[in-house]
Amino acid sequence: MLTNTTLTFIGSGVMGEAMIRGILAQHLIEPERITASDPLPERLQVIRGRYDVQTTTDNRAAVRAGRITILCVKPQTIPKVLPEIREAIHPDNLVISIVAGVSINRLKRGLGVERIVRAMPNTPAQIGQGMTVWTATPAVDETGRRQAQAILGALGKELFVDEEGYLDMATALSGTGPAYVFLFMEALIDAGVHMGFSRRVAQELVYQTIEGSVAIARATGAHPTELRNQVTSPGGTTAEALYQLEKGGFRTVISKAIWAAYQRSRALGEMGEK
Repeated sequence: MLTNTTLTFIGSGVMGEAMIRGILAQHLIEPERITASDPLPERLQVIRGRYDVQTTTDNRAAVRAGRITILCVKPQTIPKVLPEIREAIHPDNLVISIVAGVSINRLKRGLGVERIVRAMPNTPAQIGQGMTVWTATPAVDETGRRQAQAILGALGKELFVDEEGYLDMATALSGTGPAYVFLFMEALIDAGVHMGFSRRVAQELVYQTIEGSVAIARATGAHPTELRNQVTSPGGTTAEALYQLEKGGFRTVISKAIWAAYQRSRALGEMGEK
């Protein structure tokens, strides 16, 4: 789907590089058909050295070189970037944005284009294990959707949704989700150290336990409740531990945290519309 087109990355930070790396690793396009833009020449030197793509510090020149423009900048730079590239972008360009909190309507107004895909990836995308939720405007035809799917699929798994509102939900659940998991991992490791394990051993036990738990959930397709019951003997150690978690409001705290992240995501989007 990308063989005969050209890609432009506006922003070549961690996520931009992850996309370039994934796209090239899957041989979706030749390196010379990719142009990466970034304000830092030293960053572009790294990107050029690793991937042999075209690079520039000029966003306008980068946009003119590509038929698909991928926005990978920080949300706070959007007020500067959109007017800058508006005059250079072709009206028929496909724009894919992974910029958090920037709505499709804002992108339409700022760029003057109709073919827009908005996506919410998460940080495991850096190693090709991400979860990306995305949507598209009606102006994006089947070819454009397949191109977007290929590009976002280079980050890991992708899921199309038909309403933009789901992206705020995805931000709170999968976008922010790795932070919840890392905090849980940190708590488990600290508990292991408190009992007497070395930090290295505690860390290895926790990493493999979480990795194995996800693997068995995927392999069996069983509901998490069923899997939890399989390791919870009446009056046993697991039952006692789960009792303490529930007594402490574990499930409620998680739910409140995700709801707070969802509300914050919506608020940030509304602030950007003003």
